[in-house]
Amino acid sequence: MFKHILVPTDGSILSLRAAKHAVRLAQVHGARITAFYAAPEYHAKIAGDYLPANFVPPAVFEKQIQKTADKYLGQIRKLAAVAQVACAGVYASNDSPYQAIIKAAKTGKCDLIFMASHGRRGIAGLLVGSETAKVLTHCTTPVLVYR
Repeated sequence: MFKHILVPTDGSILSLRAAKHAVRLAQVHGARITAFYAAPEYHAKIAGDYLPANFVPPAVFEKQIQKTADKYLGQIRKLAAVAQVACAGVYASNDSPYQAIIKAAKTGKCDLIFMASHGRRGIAGLLVGSETAKVLTHCTTPVLVYR
């Protein structure tokens, strides 16, 4: 039924649990997986000649992002390798993770997005927002939500 599953991760334990189930689903359907991490964009906070003490140069920021992406995507690659499921890992920088997830699904021609939901409700859900809810609202690709 499904042949290409996008598995977004934020590095959380819940995302890793969802990835385990996504790998099982892919194994049953003979599908492949693309693990995906939406990294924050670089924003230099420089005002005129003032350089803050916590300034991070773009090259250093990119190395940090690459290291984080490798770690998170590597976790899913390992799960897929054990299950003998084909898995690629991709990351993109975007301050709106839901937009990056939707774009990755379209670009990769994925037929399912399998993602976790932290299940925030009430005030926390309203204030923090839910990337999963935004993906569900704005995406035409089917989404399977793991909680």
